[in-house]
Amino acid sequence: MDQTDCRIIELLDADGRLSLADIGKEVDLTGPAVGERLRHLREQGYITGFGARLDLRALGYSIQALVRIKPRSGQLHAVEKMIQEQPRFMSCDRVTGDDCYVTRLAIADVSELDDILLPFHERAETHTSIVKSSIFEPRLPPLRPAR
Repeated sequence: MDQTDCRIIELLDADGRLSLADIGKEVDLTGPAVGERLRHLREQGYITGFGARLDLRALGYSIQALVRIKPRSGQLHAVEKMIQEQPRFMSCDRVTGDDCYVTRLAIADVSELDDILLPFHERAETHTSIVKSSIFEPRLPPLRPAR
């Protein structure tokens, strides 16, 4: 990955609907050359997919919650499966420290927390924080050309 590849990724991150020609103008390449670079970036695993950024409020999810989950002894795999099967969990990270998982939930109303989290209480401890606001949305870290 070189500096041009880094710039292509940054441009796509800012606007995933840019045409190859538009990206090419920004990086001084032809559209087909940009397409070839994107193909290589995917093959090499730098780009794993493309997607849309959604307004969760517009979709009816006015609240997000961060939930730290600590499975009880012998319940790690069962709890992980429960997390994977609950579609309201938007992300889940395995972490070090007192908790095993840190998750993010999308909910329409605080009352939905009980419906989602009560099934976990037989197998895990949960600690929930309501997200008041986000300073910024997920973003790319600074990109560096491969050495």
